[in-house]
Amino acid sequence: MRNASMHQLKIATVLLCAISGATTSSVWAQQAAPAPASKPAAATPAPVKGFTPPASSSGQSIDSIAVVVNDDVITRNEVAARIKSVEQRMKAQNVPLPDPADLRRQLLERMIVERAQMQLAKEMGVRVDDLTLDRAIGRIAEQQKMTVQELRNQMEKEGTPFATFREEIRDEIIMQRLREHEVDAKIQISDSEVDNFLAAEKAAASEQVELNLAQILVRIPENSSPEQIAARRARAEEVSRQLRTGADFAKMAATYSDASDALSGGDIGWRNSDRLPPLFTEQLLKLKPGQITPIIKSNTGFHILKLVDRRSAAEAQAVAAVQQTHARHILLKITPTLSAAEAKRKLAELKERLDNKAAKFEDLARLFSNDGSAAKGGDLGWLYPGDTVPEFETAMNALKPGEVSEPIESSFGFHLIEVLERKSDDVSKEKQRSAARNALRERKLEEATENWAREVRDRAYVEFRADDQ
Repeated sequence: MRNASMHQLKIATVLLCAISGATTSSVWAQQAAPAPASKPAAATPAPVKGFTPPASSSGQSIDSIAVVVNDDVITRNEVAARIKSVEQRMKAQNVPLPDPADLRRQLLERMIVERAQMQLAKEMGVRVDDLTLDRAIGRIAEQQKMTVQELRNQMEKEGTPFATFREEIRDEIIMQRLREHEVDAKIQISDSEVDNFLAAEKAAASEQVELNLAQILVRIPENSSPEQIAARRARAEEVSRQLRTGADFAKMAATYSDASDALSGGDIGWRNSDRLPPLFTEQLLKLKPGQITPIIKSNTGFHILKLVDRRSAAEAQAVAAVQQTHARHILLKITPTLSAAEAKRKLAELKERLDNKAAKFEDLARLFSNDGSAAKGGDLGWLYPGDTVPEFETAMNALKPGEVSEPIESSFGFHLIEVLERKSDDVSKEKQRSAARNALRERKLEEATENWAREVRDRAYVEFRADDQ
């Protein structure tokens, strides 16, 4: 399909960012500066920066402040533009539109959360340069089987200026990197959890399935009183009652859900049953496609899930041999004091020293590498296909044991890579444990992300102006 909606392209971007980073070193995960200490909520309005109401003129609408978020603002024109964009997308996806007041409320809350997160990213120095952005948009176009020019034409046909689209993608990547640092890197999976997961998987006699899901979440605010929790449950019960009497699930999600996917009709998509929280799986496996669960309470809030469809997730039992590579690297990150050209030049100098046998790779890694593996001489251990970002893996696979690459650029900076040895092996116990750890991480990630977003929102000073209460 060449016709890509904005929503599809946003999903492609999120997947693109997920592919570009994982969890254990800077070959896998974006590192950022330590998070600043939490600040107490402001008791008085913060000064508003960067907003100057335009001079009035005949036939020209005057913009004004809708919401103050810390020391920034969201204007009414911004809200109106977002409403127009979302309405176009929902109509294109055949998602029933909620009442205008409900849509405005949902979008305004999402914009507040986004603005607070972008402010945090700015404080932490998380940035995306134009070169990285251009490459990301190029990969999005490639995934949609388009050229960048065709993508531009498609966006403008849908009424979105390409410059606006670029900045939205930049913001998406920034927020993805922020979440990787603030959420992904802090999720811990113990060995006992992995042991229990593998034991349960082995004991499961039934075939695993994939479930296509949608959700409605009525969130419980942090430190809620019993009365507040009771009020949120009553709201969830009313939603459940309307669904049982024939209300459209997608419209109810867009109207009432507090989850980030609300304006996509609550669509979660396909998930492996073993990667869902057990309290969800227990209820979902009882359903037929089209049915909904009872209200499920979690630490986040009250959930109502819809089973859209299910399918087999069985895989071939034969274990294929895979190639593993033992490699090490030196990473130079791009910083305000180190440009891309300087990093590339510095690594070229280090490679020349290696080629002339004037230095040892492990010594240079300890001295110069910006990666957590520097203390180990840059040693990354044995790597399986898919363990590193694509640029790194492609360059690594082109090397013979003992060879050192030219400076290679990835989303993390510039690398020198040395391949130490290779072997072909059956999928080992370590690989099985790694897969189990990833499955457990995915289970925890969604709830952790929701909790983090709520904490960022709760810490922000928010002031509604005039009719935007």
